Amino acid sequence: MDVTLTAETGRTTGSRSSSRLRAEDKVPAVIYGLDRDPVSVVVDRKELRRALNTEAGLNALITLQVDGHEDLTIVKDLQRHGVRRSLEHVDFLRVDRNVSIIVDVPIVLVGEAKEVENALGVVEQLLHALTVSARPGSIPPQFEADISELVIGGAVRVADLTLPAGVTTEVDPEEQIALGSGTRAEAEPEPAETEEGEGTEAGGEGGETADADNAGE
Repeated sequence: MDVTLTAETGRTTGSRSSSRLRAEDKVPAVIYGLDRDPVSVVVDRKELRRALNTEAGLNALITLQVDGHEDLTIVKDLQRHGVRRSLEHVDFLRVDRNVSIIVDVPIVLVGEAKEVENALGVVEQLLHALTVSARPGSIPPQFEADISELVIGGAVRVADLTLPAGVTTEVDPEEQIALGSGTRAEAEPEPAETEEGEGTEAGGEGGETADADNAGE
């Protein structure tokens, strides 16, 4: 499902102008791609949030209405404030419905790794998104990686994912998505106990060495 968003042109570029726009609850943006000139625009922050708050997430198809014509786009980059995490700038990429594009699709772990839990282990997610090639209308909102059969030392790999028709990836099929790991307590052996006499002798030898060093100073 496409989302429609109005974009205003004619904005002045520069940090001062951008700050004023953000104070008005607007977000500076740029539209580029399909061998056409980039266009600096402004979008309403609340409307942008609504457009991205769909099942498709950041890969949502957004129809931008700009000066009486429409551009089919996706969000290629979001810049956020380092502290407040508010949107500072957006890059919109023009797309053609019939031409594949490269995007990152989130990977979500599903199921319960009972074997790992029973062994007091942990599930580590190593890959959080998969880079795929697909036509804009075929981009899945997410991939689900089932960890139900995961065991300690086992892994869920890219090859275990189900890619919809028309969606391909060049990522190594053996790339690990999730790994079943043991706890640190299991990995570290208990220190060996020493007899009291051995400890005393070791201390004595250490003292002699130190005295010899001091004498040489």
